[in-house]
Formats: sequence, C-alpha cells, structure tokens
Amino acid sequence: MHRTLVAVSVVIFATPALAQTADFGAAVSAAAIERTEHRVTYDPAYVPLDYPMGDVAADKGVCADVIVRALRKLDIDLQKLVHEDMSAAFNQYPAHWGLSRPDTNIDHRRVPNLEKYFARRGFSLAISDNAADYKPGDIVAWNLNGASGGWLPHIGIVTDRFAPSGRPMIVHNIGAGPKLEDVLFDWSMTGHYRLRAEPLTP
Repeated sequence: MHRTLVAVSVVIFATPALAQTADFGAAVSAAAIERTEHRVTYDPAYVPLDYPMGDVAADKGVCADVIVRALRKLDIDLQKLVHEDMSAAFNQYPAHWGLSRPDTNIDHRRVPNLEKYFARRGFSLAISDNAADYKPGDIVAWNLNGASGGWLPHIGIVTDRFAPSGRPMIVHNIGAGPKLEDVLFDWSMTGHYRLRAEPLTP
C-alpha cells in the first residue's frame, strides 16, 4: 500500500511541470511559425542596439534573431538574459571574437553564445537521430560545415508542424528570411535544448 501511495504522489506532482513544459513549447512553436510571416533580409551587420529589448530593424536579421524575436513574443528578452549571464561568467563563454567584456549589441545574436547560455541554464538534451525526440519549442543548433571542416553555426526552432517525411519542421533563417522547412537532420547537430518558462521569466 505504501509503495502505491508513493507512486501516485509522484504522478500528481510531476503532471503540472510536464504540462507547463508542453504548453510553453507549444507557445514557442507558435511564435516561431508567426515569424515566417515577416519579410526579413539576412543581414549580420553589427549595429548599436537599445538595451534591454533592443533589436535590429524589423526587416533585417540572422538565424539567431529568429530565436530572439520568437521568445520576445513570450516576454522573454534573450538580450538581457545573455548579457546578465555573460557579465557574471564571461570566461565561460566562447572567445571566438576576441572580446574582453560583454557587448549588449551583439552577444545574443551569436549562436555559440546562445548555446552556452542554454546549456548553463540546464536546458541541454541529448542529440539524437530519432525525430520523435524533438518536441515543439525545442531549439536545435548545427554546424553547417559538418565533417568538411570549418565552423559555421546555425540555429532554429522545432515546431508542431510535420513534414511528409514524418519529421517535425523547423523555423530558421539560413539566408532567405524565416522559413518553415524540413531540415532537422540536414546538417551536423551541435546542440538540442528544451527551454522552460520558469527560469526565463520573473
């Protein structure tokens, strides 16, 4: 009897967290799909931004801006969150750009910084070749150069839409603006993340 009661209590306490994760993922997916309605020219230019909630011109952007803008629909400001974490632990972040301190104009627009931030917040999941392991709202990062050498990071959001292949479709901007495409396994994956609302919002 005691074991039965314990098992039931685990289910009861786990259910709200699971529901919150699924609901949040659905909201991220919807926000990502909404981004495909915007015409955006791929433009990686460095520009000064307001802080917090700063953004480049609405018709400009790169792959990381898809993530930033989708989460802002949910009142989550990655510019501020990444800056605060980099300010507290700058030496934990990639040093590819030779910076000596955080830069609110660009840090959150760089894929390796987003990957490091997500990992530091405990959002990392195993990289898998099973499409069923990727849920709506998950964030996936790739190296477009793969085994050919070199380093060209890319990032996108898993949605609740499915391609004829049976794989979940991805919203990403690889050069032609935000698109909904069947590209989950097209490149060498470097990261798989499942965000949770509770650590990201006040």
